Amino acid sequence: MSRTTAVFFDVDFTLIHPGPRFQGTGYRETCARYGVDVAAPRFDAAVAGARGLLDSADQLYDAQVFINYTRRIIELMGGEGAGVDEAARELYEAWAGNHHFTLYDDVEDTLRHLRDTGIRLGLISNGHRSLAEFQAHFALTGLIAVTVSSFDHGYMKPHPSIFHVALEQMGVDASAAVMVGDSFAHDVMGARQVGMRAVLLSRGSQETFADPYVTVIRTLRELPGLL
Repeated sequence: MSRTTAVFFDVDFTLIHPGPRFQGTGYRETCARYGVDVAAPRFDAAVAGARGLLDSADQLYDAQVFINYTRRIIELMGGEGAGVDEAARELYEAWAGNHHFTLYDDVEDTLRHLRDTGIRLGLISNGHRSLAEFQAHFALTGLIAVTVSSFDHGYMKPHPSIFHVALEQMGVDASAAVMVGDSFAHDVMGARQVGMRAVLLSRGSQETFADPYVTVIRTLRELPGLL
């Protein structure tokens, strides 16, 4: 196995998590502005029910994919009527606002430790937020060498193109790079198909995986020991 010289991270639910704006109460408040009534306690089940809509067939970035996903969450929370589309679009646009999110408490120390040991760090995100603004907002500027977002690149994970361009920008072979993320389908499988090693970050879950080749961690603090 090649020595690891670069580690790439997913962003949402890997490095940051959403606050109340993107929980049941936040959805309820947003929908109410458009005359749509939803049941906040249904939020978690609605998210699970809508998740399949994020699997784009052509893997091209399309804002409508995320708007449709958000619309379906609203519908599964009981929302209906003309205001659903407007509420879904507002929530999609607000997702880019870093002030709605919190950095996990294991992120900064882990990233600084990896950087200080000579490992170069990158971000590969399917989101539409500015990754430069993300770094500035969370005081990570200077830690990240390469950033690639599907919004700018055009393709979303797990399409191999977004991983290839990240590796090219980093100037590293796939065999010397690791991808860390919370999605098996997008992060782990996407990285594997281009020859990268992948680590699945499964925060707050004791779920086991049938695939014996899946390396699972529950916190980023476990990551340095794997490299």
